Amino acid sequence: MLKCLLIMMLFAVSAWPQAAPAQAPASQEAFKSSVSEVIVPVTVTDDKGKFISNLDLKDFELYDEGVKQQISFFTRERNQPVVIGYLIDQSNSNKLHWDKLKEAIIELIVATMDPDGKGTVRDQFSGYLIGYSSDAELLENTTNDPEKLISRINRMKPGGGAALFDALYMACTSRTLVKGEPFEPRRVIIVVGDGHDTASKKGLNEVLELAQRNLVTIYGVSTTAFGFNVQGEGNLKRLAEATGGRVVYPLNDIYSDVSGYLSTPSDEGNYALKVGTGGYASKIMGGIVRAIGATAGEITTQYILRYVPDNTDRAKVFRKLEVRVSLPFVKVRAREGYYPFPVQ
Repeated sequence: MLKCLLIMMLFAVSAWPQAAPAQAPASQEAFKSSVSEVIVPVTVTDDKGKFISNLDLKDFELYDEGVKQQISFFTRERNQPVVIGYLIDQSNSNKLHWDKLKEAIIELIVATMDPDGKGTVRDQFSGYLIGYSSDAELLENTTNDPEKLISRINRMKPGGGAALFDALYMACTSRTLVKGEPFEPRRVIIVVGDGHDTASKKGLNEVLELAQRNLVTIYGVSTTAFGFNVQGEGNLKRLAEATGGRVVYPLNDIYSDVSGYLSTPSDEGNYALKVGTGGYASKIMGGIVRAIGATAGEITTQYILRYVPDNTDRAKVFRKLEVRVSLPFVKVRAREGYYPFPVQ
């Protein structure tokens, strides 16, 4: 009888939601996210896409499976602690624009890890670098020194297939964590690529669930050019929207205001400007700079909500979230849900 009682007590303890650990686990262990408290980064924009950054707690309502929740933590402070994974597509599809993309990635790292532009190393901003072509590789482990990432990027060269999903899996399992994740700092992944995958052992649904379980927000800087569609374009959009991020398209529509647009097609993929000309390079960089600014701005201006769910029904494997803002004509972006319990 006593033995049975002990077994029942042990089962109850193991099944109960566990709080986030004070110290991060070792680098090769899978991330462990809290199931007793949920973090929800939120972006609010107006109907023209401009960030709304002056809202207060009273302006937000948060619903878990349709039930309004009590928000226990709220902040709108800029430059909140964050650890960012930069996942760079090194496949053959990026050869044409690699020089410009390399510059863009460096600008992105500077904008997100050193938002004040002072060149100082600060503990609240960390990043790591994963390159993927036919395989995914952790090129630079988690660091708060952007120069280490930049130095490694300068040595990268595209070529081969694309193992995007394996890169996402690696980002969630195989890099050194920062103490306090996923709350302070929170977790962000930025994919610079076109979303296609030709070489992964993992699948889209598997890595999406892994990202959601580990409270990761995914952004995409698409390298799809000139309005062309690629097979995996929907992958980036799905990953971003499900986790509360978004995809920007710096190489689309950059020629729409150029005389001769669509009237002089060429094999290089642009219509009014020739590859190698100053005008061509200027348009490419202009689109990239705007996209980088939008992505960096969003990451550093998000609202952060946290709450403890008032319903821990284990029958719900995935719980849907909804964030509402008491203003008309606004766009609210947040993760679509979370997994309250670890995989059994």
